[in-house]
Amino acid sequence: MKTFNRVGLAALSLMLSTSVAFAQTEVTWWHAMGGELGEKLEEIVAGYNASQSDYVVTPVYKGTYAETMTAAIAAFRAGEQPEIVQVFEVGTGTMMAAQGAVYPVYQLMADMGADFDPSAFLPTVVGYYTDTEGNMLSMPFNSSTPIMYYNKDVFEAAGLDPETPPKTWEELEAFSRQIMEAGAAECGFTSGWISWAQLENFSAWHNQPIGTLENGFGGLDTEFVVNGPLQVKHWDNLKTWQDEGVFSYGGPGGAADAPAKFYTGECAIYMNSSASRAGVLANAEGFEVGFGMLPHYEEVEPQNSIIGGATLWVLQGADEAQYKGVADFFSYLSSAEVQADWHQFSGYLPITQAAYELSQEQGYYEANPGSDVAIKQMTLNGPTENSKGLRFGNYVQIRDIIDQEFQALLTGDKTAQQALDELVSRGNQMLRDFQAANQ
Repeated sequence: MKTFNRVGLAALSLMLSTSVAFAQTEVTWWHAMGGELGEKLEEIVAGYNASQSDYVVTPVYKGTYAETMTAAIAAFRAGEQPEIVQVFEVGTGTMMAAQGAVYPVYQLMADMGADFDPSAFLPTVVGYYTDTEGNMLSMPFNSSTPIMYYNKDVFEAAGLDPETPPKTWEELEAFSRQIMEAGAAECGFTSGWISWAQLENFSAWHNQPIGTLENGFGGLDTEFVVNGPLQVKHWDNLKTWQDEGVFSYGGPGGAADAPAKFYTGECAIYMNSSASRAGVLANAEGFEVGFGMLPHYEEVEPQNSIIGGATLWVLQGADEAQYKGVADFFSYLSSAEVQADWHQFSGYLPITQAAYELSQEQGYYEANPGSDVAIKQMTLNGPTENSKGLRFGNYVQIRDIIDQEFQALLTGDKTAQQALDELVSRGNQMLRDFQAANQ
């Protein structure tokens, strides 16, 4: 009889624990973070799940940013969408136009009675993701900007000051040639994301327009203007530097080969996301890494760089309990402690003033020289119409066109002027297609 009682109690305990588990509301988050960043993301989610018992968030890795966005669109059409999807910044225009598919974050947080103060977020971050009335449409999570990484050991071997990165493109070329002549590295520099780093941010950093109507913020009838004299000069230089070995092309899109060229010491300088910091420090093979702002041409005073990364969009089709879970998770995710930890680990910008101040109080920037380069670069000057970001429809596909035209330049099939003129022409057609479909 005692055995029966013990078995009965065990069964009852199992039933109770199972009912508690079933009582938890499930929220699914599709994301595009792999490697060290993906592991950290899962750690953050596990921390949230352990902090309360009402909701359980399940993160699901869906591939690249473009693959994740494409998968979410397909899933929504099939009625199988997640509650949260991570969308990179260039998908903002497309998501804004997807009326009926998106539950705007400002509305979600108000409807669910969540603790939410939009003014707590850094203006340079949230401005990219607000409507014309200043309402936040998505939740900032991982915002970054491209910066310069350099190999201090190579600089020293070439007779350069390892504490002084090049400030201008003219200096970068001179440093690169000195490094190559000294045999300290095979090439001067490489770059991830040609579209983002060497065209979009290049234009903003030099206060040059990317498109009309405030880079698309002003309406769907925007047109590209990235074939101006300075952009042509820069692409022409990249072609010349590639031919001479000063620059080494790392491939289209995220440029998978570019980081390896830096990690192995093949190239002395690497331009990519500030959020590459964790990966760079983890993979740099036996050398000290330095950090610097993007270079600018001598004839132009630098303005400010623009953000990349992604935000979290909430999709329609879930029930109220799930949306309450989303709102609760977003409150946790944007807390100063979580954001400071994520910022310090990843190199992404602190999305709130509180997270930035907490990082200062914790002595993070003092203990990690160069970790504030992205923040200084983003806030060097107040943003202008040319440097507050971009908002174009069909931009995921347009970035493919940018890569195609850049490759045509490198192979000698087109001059820089021809490549950028064709980019403008093809890109504008994509903009007109988007406008026709969303007016």
